Amino acid sequence: MKLKNILLACLTLILTFLLGACSSNVSDPSLDNWSKYEEKKQITIGFDNTFVPMGFEQKDGTYAGFDIDLANAVFEEYGIKVKWQPIDWDMKETELTNGTIDLIWNGYSATDERREKVEFTIPYMKNEQVLVSKKSSHISQANDMAGKVLGAQAGSSGYVAFESNPEILKTIVKNHTATQYQSFNEALIDLQNDRIDGLLIDRVYANYYLTEEGILDQYSVFSVGFESEDFAVGARKADRTLVEKVNAAFGKLYQEGKFQKIAEKWFGEDIATDQVRAYKNN
Repeated sequence: MKLKNILLACLTLILTFLLGACSSNVSDPSLDNWSKYEEKKQITIGFDNTFVPMGFEQKDGTYAGFDIDLANAVFEEYGIKVKWQPIDWDMKETELTNGTIDLIWNGYSATDERREKVEFTIPYMKNEQVLVSKKSSHISQANDMAGKVLGAQAGSSGYVAFESNPEILKTIVKNHTATQYQSFNEALIDLQNDRIDGLLIDRVYANYYLTEEGILDQYSVFSVGFESEDFAVGARKADRTLVEKVNAAFGKLYQEGKFQKIAEKWFGEDIATDQVRAYKNN
């Protein structure tokens, strides 16, 4: 009996330690947590690890992409290490609100709907939602999707645009809905295998993926009329200092030419927004 009590006490101590360690890694959503990030020298960023070329997992298990490089460079300015946390993209705002991640940074479009929940940095890159279809399907404009099956990533800005602007695609596609996928990779596989006829997707992803796969000449990539978007970094409303620090680092990195170097690596050109180029640090 005495041995059993000792073992039970040890187990209780271990569980208490583990729970304490886990809770210490969760940020308080109601606070400005900048001092915590500085003290721990770590910040957790949530991302979709299939979103090339912004942030994705390579075959060796390491993470790469434009956003990966840019975020690492931003927090290097403050001596803070980034912990990259793959998340279900459809749950990104919930993860942020719960404090399990501190930023959403992965080709994250700053929409009006998201601004109600999230504090955004200045936009750092422009993007556009496009439709991708096989050239053999002869779909080259929005009206060609009449009665056809459309795909989109769940929780993506493309899906939000589809629902918010029904006159563009929703009213004409089959069943007036889009097949939703957890990742663009899954959606592209279905497109390649003719299980969907068109895929609503970020232009930056479509161009990079199809080029890397060597199949760009087999597909049509075209605008269907949705407004262009701004990529920005999403934080909790209370984390105002964090947002200011990221903005300041954007400006500094651009002034020093480091932002342009990262953009050149992934896109072959300077893709910075006017806001980044004009940002002046106090």
